[in-house]
Amino acid sequence: MISPRLTTFIAGLPKAELHVHHIGAASPRIVAELAARYEGSTPVPADPAELAAFYDFRDFAHFLQVYLQVVDLVRTPEDLWTLTYGVGGDLAAQQVRYAELTVTPHSQLVRGFAPQEFCEVIEDARRRIEADFGTVLRWCYDIPGIPGPPADQTLAIALDQRPDGLVSLGLGGPETGVSRSQFAPHFAAARAAGLHSVPHAGEVTDADYVWQAVRDLGAERIAHGIHSVGDPALLEHLAEHKITLEVCPTSNVCTRAVPSLAEHPLPALVAAGVPVTVNSDDPPMFGTDLNREYAVAAELLSLDEKGVADLARAAVDASFLGTEGKSALLAEIDAYAQNSSAPLT
Repeated sequence: MISPRLTTFIAGLPKAELHVHHIGAASPRIVAELAARYEGSTPVPADPAELAAFYDFRDFAHFLQVYLQVVDLVRTPEDLWTLTYGVGGDLAAQQVRYAELTVTPHSQLVRGFAPQEFCEVIEDARRRIEADFGTVLRWCYDIPGIPGPPADQTLAIALDQRPDGLVSLGLGGPETGVSRSQFAPHFAAARAAGLHSVPHAGEVTDADYVWQAVRDLGAERIAHGIHSVGDPALLEHLAEHKITLEVCPTSNVCTRAVPSLAEHPLPALVAAGVPVTVNSDDPPMFGTDLNREYAVAAELLSLDEKGVADLARAAVDASFLGTEGKSALLAEIDAYAQNSSAPLT
């Protein structure tokens, strides 16, 4: 266990989060509120206290099933705005100054949202969050791991609507048996339009999927990528080309991607020189938040305050925040670390 002093340091540390899912970040309070609106037509409990049992995942496939049941609670523009604004407030409460939220527009478009309406609602919430809390949000539009119309539709809404907050194209959903390479045309078009490439790979699959993401999708960061650890050549490539892995330790245990935190490959990835950031993924679903993930990483990597501050700096460096914004946030982290170096009273 880390010390109370380090826990306090983490809680106040200004941070950036690069891997957190839009709907998966909704707090139990918000999920229960939405479930109550649709009681009788959803299996999601309307009691926040019952959500912990509902979020007890047997495996990754079960996690995806439950996730989509929560997605189904977002049925109106009011639902979408309420959830988005609530997520922003929860991030701000953890001293998150900048976050890139992974958003899956297809999930809402098939439930009746028009593309323009979807983008306008989340953009309105994004601007309100920044005005009310000072937290800057950006979007990664995520292909839901299904080739054909879902992938085409995601690319179309990204390129045709191009909301101000959009910075990247992602690829989520099921990994096993879904090659990354088949989405190469979509990522090529997105990169040509100036969007960054941030696909999921190597979460529950092997290093070959990460190679596909790097070689065929032009990945600048990899969502998860933890099973890169089995391929020394891949580790060397990631380190040499500074391709950051967005690591989410508690998520990996909850979805059974790794057996336990003690067996998590984060220390091996860091030892190999691979750049990493620490993230929360779908925090309420995994009984965690970004502060706790920093604490987990601090324990796995035996970090002190300086090491934890370096983790925060790494997230800023790997982000798609502009140069001015990066400089300001790095300066804030530096000032906080310096001011916290005195004994706590």
